[in-house]
Amino acid sequence: MNLLFSNDRRGEFPNSWYAATATPPLPFSPLRGRDTATVCVIGGGFTGLSTALHLATAGVDVVVLEAHRIGFGASGRNGGQVGSGQRLEQTDLEKMMGDADATALWQLGEDAKAKITDVCATHGIDCDYRPGVVHADCHARDVPHAHAYAKHLHDRYGYDRIELLDREGLRAMVDSPAYHGGYVDWGAGHLHPLKLAFGLARAAVTAGVRIHEGTWVHDIQTGTRPLVRTDMGSIECDHVVLATNGYMGRLNDQVAARVMPINNFIVATKPLTEPQEQVLKQDVAVADSKFVVNYFRLSDDKRLLFGGGETYGYRFPRDIAALVRKPMSQIFPQLADVAIEYAWGGTLAITRNRLPCFMRPAPGVWSASGYSGHGVALAVLAGDIIAEAISGNSARFDLMARLPQPRFPGGTGLRSPLLAGAMTWFSLRDRLGF
Repeated sequence: MNLLFSNDRRGEFPNSWYAATATPPLPFSPLRGRDTATVCVIGGGFTGLSTALHLATAGVDVVVLEAHRIGFGASGRNGGQVGSGQRLEQTDLEKMMGDADATALWQLGEDAKAKITDVCATHGIDCDYRPGVVHADCHARDVPHAHAYAKHLHDRYGYDRIELLDREGLRAMVDSPAYHGGYVDWGAGHLHPLKLAFGLARAAVTAGVRIHEGTWVHDIQTGTRPLVRTDMGSIECDHVVLATNGYMGRLNDQVAARVMPINNFIVATKPLTEPQEQVLKQDVAVADSKFVVNYFRLSDDKRLLFGGGETYGYRFPRDIAALVRKPMSQIFPQLADVAIEYAWGGTLAITRNRLPCFMRPAPGVWSASGYSGHGVALAVLAGDIIAEAISGNSARFDLMARLPQPRFPGGTGLRSPLLAGAMTWFSLRDRLGF
């Protein structure tokens, strides 16, 4: 199954609130015929656009190939949360990688958030950034751990942007009976992801990047000078950057064995009335502690943007709104009957250990993917890291590449049923509270 074309129409953005409220650049023409570049970037999301922008700013000749439209994939469909650190907690990274690498990885997480601010300021990108992400615990037993972890970040890394919340404190911020406490990270934030993608594309073009949309890459011939073949042309280059994330397909089996595509779903309600708006007392984003995370925030026009629900195949369900309404109603019973005006799905990518996969699978080929729901800031920073490595300084890339990346068992044929079994187990565990 080719996920590029399984759930969406060619070259059309999904019917999302993001697509309805962001102005895309004018369409870029498909690649036709043979061309050359120093670097060919495959994928027009955060990773690819950031890589291209940072290289072009340094004077490198770059072309970006996108099968659909810029920002079409997960970069333009996600929850918009700009989180701190890595997807795993620092205490886990300390055990896995040792103190020195864990500290460096924490700093990379801080650099990722700063990169968003810097890129937007430098290139005049307005993506509606707001500070504040709440971690909400679904079980009382989890609150002490969350508070202890916040203290660890303060004591070990000097991170002082976290405000602890007991049940009453969280309820004063998030009007839901579902949560027992947690914390709010004022050093994290949330934004309009598709506006960010469009802004990166405009900045890249201004810097000299050539972008081709509607250009499906189906083969890469590696060697001294790689050749990237598309449905209507080809690019001969010195370096190839795989920035495809959940849409890798069979472009590179080494990466595909470690990075699994999954789907997630979001709805946007109609604009809420003033009493309904009080489900969130402050302009923060929220992510809870469920294995299949519920995440939500208010839009600028006072809609609830709510992500949740799970499916175990690669096809989107027929009724996304009904799927997401179920967890939304559990979190906010007072919104059980509110009208939903937008509902969309997206394909992201996970790894077995939920750490991003940075690889050099062949000479001249670079890859970063598998952000596991923590990719808004990290994917933008990944572009800077890859550009830096191509230019000769690979220290940060090598750090990320040292993260262990086990293969998914069973090969591509068994990954979907294995995922289904795992997700069913963890979903049952969440519901039963153990």
